[in-house]
Amino acid sequence: MIEVEKLTKDYGTVVAVDDVSFSVGRGEIVGFLGPNGAGKSTTMRILAGFLGATSGRVEIAGHNVVEAPLQARGSLGYMPEAAPLYPEMRVREYLTFRARLKRMPRAERAKAVERAMKLASVTEMRDTLIAHLSKGYRQRVALSDALVSSPPLLILDEPTAGLDPNQIREVRSVIKGLTESHTILLSTHILSEVESTCDRALVIDRGKLIAEGSIDELRSRRRATSVTLLLRDAAGGAKKLLAGVRGVKKAKSKRLDGDLRRATLLLADNVDPQDVIEAAIAVLAKTDIGVREATPVRATLEEVFAQLTHADMGEGSDEADP
Repeated sequence: MIEVEKLTKDYGTVVAVDDVSFSVGRGEIVGFLGPNGAGKSTTMRILAGFLGATSGRVEIAGHNVVEAPLQARGSLGYMPEAAPLYPEMRVREYLTFRARLKRMPRAERAKAVERAMKLASVTEMRDTLIAHLSKGYRQRVALSDALVSSPPLLILDEPTAGLDPNQIREVRSVIKGLTESHTILLSTHILSEVESTCDRALVIDRGKLIAEGSIDELRSRRRATSVTLLLRDAAGGAKKLLAGVRGVKKAKSKRLDGDLRRATLLLADNVDPQDVIEAAIAVLAKTDIGVREATPVRATLEEVFAQLTHADMGEGSDEADP
């Protein structure tokens, strides 16, 4: 559905997109990640035909965006980060106007507008002035705009930017409902949104594509940095023993129910978590402490993103014994 080959956008003083290549298959929902200024929005504007590239090739649904721009644009719906809406128009009036601009046949417009409003959950606001809508509803109207011509591809640039947590959940639910019938390229800063919604992710930094793959594949790029053990340890003696295991930087323990405790072992750099688990069980086997579970803690997408883009991550708060 999307084919990008050696895409470059050079503004003279800065190269916003630098020799980027990737593809998105039909029916996929792909997250497009990167820190501010990484080149995400520039790339998406080029894909949508709103910005020309310095070099490279882009095809949308088999149409080259330079050689067949109208066909390429007709195959996608684009929702920019700051969607330009007309506040003096009512929702249905605005979407009908947009359907006309997208050259939809007159006989199909009303039905298409109703469908788009239903998909974006904005039907109850059809006769409301856009100026009177909350930001969450304005985002939904912008999404309806992208959907009104029933394109097979949606390009959504920060669709939940600036929304409060309740509005984010609402818009996220709407987007999830579109995944069965549309291919979606989604740019967002909310990594949990990518983990719960996307099949794959692309990571861009300083204009270069630095990683791509399924969420599990991206997670596997970062070895587990901690191990958790579920122990039967009434006396609480495991913490001291585990702190002495080779490769353990710090041991923490938290009481659960009865004599059950959860121990968390923070690992030193470049340590194999399986080696630590083996050594920890060997130490505890010499005592009356029972080991019920031992599991490496998988890296979160946030940790992988921070590592790939060289962001600073803190260790977080410690869990102390009660």
